[in-house]
Amino acid sequence: MKDITRLTVDLAKTVFQVAGFNVHGKVVFNRQIKRRDLEEFMATHPACEVVMEACYTSFYWARRFEQMGHRVRLLPAQHVAPYRRGNKNDRNDVIAINEAANREDISDVPLKSADQQDIQCLHRIRDNRIKQRTQLMNQTRGLLAEYGAICRVGKSAFTLLLARMTDPADETVSELLKTQLRDTRNEYEQLCLRIKSIEDQLYEVAKHNPLCQLLMTIPGIGVINATAIYSAIGNGAQFKSAREFAVWLGLTPKHFASGKTLISGGISKRGDRYLRKQLVHGARSLLLSCRKKTDRISLWGNSLVARRGHNRACVAMAARLARLCWILLRKNEVYRVM
Repeated sequence: MKDITRLTVDLAKTVFQVAGFNVHGKVVFNRQIKRRDLEEFMATHPACEVVMEACYTSFYWARRFEQMGHRVRLLPAQHVAPYRRGNKNDRNDVIAINEAANREDISDVPLKSADQQDIQCLHRIRDNRIKQRTQLMNQTRGLLAEYGAICRVGKSAFTLLLARMTDPADETVSELLKTQLRDTRNEYEQLCLRIKSIEDQLYEVAKHNPLCQLLMTIPGIGVINATAIYSAIGNGAQFKSAREFAVWLGLTPKHFASGKTLISGGISKRGDRYLRKQLVHGARSLLLSCRKKTDRISLWGNSLVARRGHNRACVAMAARLARLCWILLRKNEVYRVM
């Protein structure tokens, strides 16, 4: 065990594959370990480098292994697959992880603290509840349209529609359907309360987190975006530059090059889809407020809308906001209007 300098672990629910490699990269062992035995094995093993794919339960195990004294690295799963040789099985997977870990051009996935994981969970739950609320609204509006009950798009109009349709004096729908609509109204109100409760929790997090306070000085970055960025990257130390963060988010163009020919396509859409969506929403809000302003970022946004159209300008503004976020996090400074 003393000559092992790296362990690679293929994560699973109950049975894990663990391989040990010496300083020359040779396989010392490659065997299965059950979940109940994994912690004891890692706790008694001399401290070394542990490499895993960033996937299901990887952040939990990374934190546990670091507490045991190991140095943990997480690799993007899509970058490990090309190094697999032979059939897809656990024994070949852990060897592929070791091969990928030797490549300097593959960036590690940043480890999340328990605090960041908590905030990310709040965002995931909130996003799911918003989807459920939207589905409920769309279904109800579609069903009531067959009775001639039409309303404008939006939560306030939908609330008025439910109130009118469940009124005993209204004869648009039968009492049979009114019973279901009353349940729909209760379900809708519960979803709204749940979303509001999560947003209140995120507000408290942002209020007491200094990094979130820095991010919120940027126009277009509010509580939701600030806490989402903090939960994803912390202080941003894992990125070498602001552009690298924008590339990681998938907000930069795809390139197709051959010889002296270079063609830029649409944005790559890599990385965290939720975070990218939120930054684009923030950029849309910012562009609306830029129309009557004369600061540098507003003038740039207005000229971009005039040249390239509103939608392209939103994505470009989101990429600029991402770069600004990284700069403020690394310099530990507030945004100054110029």
